[in-house]
Amino acid sequence: MKPNTPQFYHAAAAATSRALAIGEFFATVSPVQLEDHLGDVVRKACAANNVSGATAAAAAGLSEGEFTAFGQTGLAAEKINFPALAKLAGLNPAKLEALANGWLPTPKDLSGWRELRVITTQKDDLTVNCYLVWDEVQRDAALFDTGVDAQPVLDVIAAEGLTLRHIFITHSHWDHVDALPKIREAWPKARMHSGSKNAPVDQRNKNSEIIHLGGLRVTHRETPGHAADGVTYLIGNWPDDAPHIAIVGDAIFAGSMGNGNGAWKLAKQKICEQILTLPADTLLCPGHGPLTTVAEEKEHNPFF
Repeated sequence: MKPNTPQFYHAAAAATSRALAIGEFFATVSPVQLEDHLGDVVRKACAANNVSGATAAAAAGLSEGEFTAFGQTGLAAEKINFPALAKLAGLNPAKLEALANGWLPTPKDLSGWRELRVITTQKDDLTVNCYLVWDEVQRDAALFDTGVDAQPVLDVIAAEGLTLRHIFITHSHWDHVDALPKIREAWPKARMHSGSKNAPVDQRNKNSEIIHLGGLRVTHRETPGHAADGVTYLIGNWPDDAPHIAIVGDAIFAGSMGNGNGAWKLAKQKICEQILTLPADTLLCPGHGPLTTVAEEKEHNPFF
C-alpha cells in the first residue's frame, strides 16, 4: 500500500482539486448522510405494505398534507406517533424512533482493507458509490459498478499503477453503469460480469463461480427485488484476515433498503437470505449513502 493514497475518494471534491484528493489518505470514512431520510423510509414501507397516505397520516397523528410533506422532506412540525405508524407500515418501532433521533452507522476504519477505494461520483444532485479493489502484489484491479463519472475511477487506477481486469455490475439501472462506456474505452480488455439475462453469455455470472484477483476471491449472490438483475458481490481472502466485503448495489442501504419497484416481498426476502445471513462484521458497501455492516443493519434497520 502507498501510505499517501486515499481510502475514500469523492468526485465532487475532486472536480476542483483532483491532484490534492489523489495525494491524501483517509484511514477512516467519516459519517455520510443517510441515503434515505425518515420520510423516505416510511414512504417506502407504506408502498411495500399497500398503506394509503390517508391511513398512514391518521396513524402518525398528522394531516394528509403534513404527512405528504413529511414523506418528501423527512421533517414534520408536529410530533409523530412512531409506534403506531411503524406498526401500520411494517417497520420496527424502536429502530424507526432511533432513526428519528439521528442514528448513523459508525465511521468505518478502512485500514484493514488497504486495497479498497470508495469512489463517490456525482451528477447534479445525485451521488453514486462505486468501489475499486486490487491485489497489492500483482496490482490487478476490479471495479464494482461505475457510477456517473469515469474520471475519478480512471484517476485512481492511474495513480495506483493498476491494471483493470474485471468490471462487476450489481444491477443495470442507469446510475450504476453511466460511466461504463468511457471506462471500457480506456480498458477494453476488462472482463464484464453481470446478473442481467440480456447480457452476452460470456458476461453473465455463473453459478458457484469464483473470480480470483491475485489473492482475493470474488463470489456472488443473487439479490433481485430492487432490480431484476440485482447481484451482491462478496470479496474475501483479504490480507490479515480482514472481514469480507459485500458490494450490495441498491438492495440495502444504511437504515433502509432500495425501492422494491413492485417486488417488495422478494427484495426483503433476498436481503434476509443473502445479505443479513453473512457474518456480523461483513462490511456492506451500498450504491448510495454510507458504509455499514451486517451487525449494524440487523440491529438498527427498521425494515428488518
